Amino acid sequence: MRLAERLCHATGLLLVLSGLAHLGVFAVDGGPWDGPVSWRKPVTFGLSFGATLIAVTWVTSYLRVGERLRATLLVVFAADCVVEVGGITLQAWRRVPSHLNMQTPFDTAVSMTLAVGGGVLVALLTVFAVASFRHRPTGPAGMPLAVRSGFAILLVALASGAAMIARGVVLTRTGHQQAAYHSTAPLKPLHGVSLHAVLVLPALARLLSRTSWSEQVRQRIVTAAVGAYAAAVVGAGLWAVLTY
Repeated sequence: MRLAERLCHATGLLLVLSGLAHLGVFAVDGGPWDGPVSWRKPVTFGLSFGATLIAVTWVTSYLRVGERLRATLLVVFAADCVVEVGGITLQAWRRVPSHLNMQTPFDTAVSMTLAVGGGVLVALLTVFAVASFRHRPTGPAGMPLAVRSGFAILLVALASGAAMIARGVVLTRTGHQQAAYHSTAPLKPLHGVSLHAVLVLPALARLLSRTSWSEQVRQRIVTAAVGAYAAAVVGAGLWAVLTY
């Protein structure tokens, strides 16, 4: 298990470094930050996937699942993260859109690989989410709530991501390519906000465990943080509905 964890942490760190490196590329090369073709995508996806891989590797240590199963799921998750970031980065260097791009057979293959990879991510993270609710996670005061809430909110991120891909594919297949690229904008805030709850909330519980405050106080702080994060997700969801 330690080998799998080290592999995932190292992979996550490399993905974060890739995102930071492409931030440097953007600073030198310039170009638009928004839009389907920009350096923003390898930057944000590298940072997000790297941070999420590191977070999930750590947070799942509090789940009551078999060590072999957890190790297998984490290694597959790490490989999928590399495929996703790699495909996005490749297309950024080719100066073509990475998602919803069916212009050539190669672009179609990349786009479909990213879509399938997204489906794998949904399946893997759903397994972890279900495991967090089947058996109470371990950890200090507030950690079980933080882990369960983090995974529950992460499912919102997965659902919004799947909705963006599904809507975009339909528009692309019906000949509305530009509309497909713009159709994802309303859901991006919801996707971004809900994606990192699985890191933020458990990290808060862990930091609180290092204080001298009582378990009751720490539990109340985590509960308040979960409520605040849920409110942010609801707000992003309302924005998506109003602007869709």
